[in-house]
Amino acid sequence: MDFEQNWGRSLPGDLYGRWPKDGKGEPEKPALLCNCGNLSMGDELRVNMLEAYGIPCLRIYPGDGSFGKIVLGMSGQGTDIYVPESMLEDAIALCGGEGQEPFEE
Repeated sequence: MDFEQNWGRSLPGDLYGRWPKDGKGEPEKPALLCNCGNLSMGDELRVNMLEAYGIPCLRIYPGDGSFGKIVLGMSGQGTDIYVPESMLEDAIALCGGEGQEPFEE
């Protein structure tokens, strides 16, 4: 799957509809906010907080993470959280200035 072209069209729910569109009606490019570990539920808390402030979030489970998420209920490589490029600064500010954290095992 071409991430830049089709990322939102394959997602269930209303994320595609809530994601900002450019002048041509195409979804705005997603920007990496951070990679969160799953053990502390940090990804769920961060996404829920950002969504509460109107910032849509796209979660990607890197590597074999999607398989781990299905089988184990969590991804072994954390969760990459993406937000619209135009909202990245606001998202970083809401997260206390923490953006693009390195994932620590």
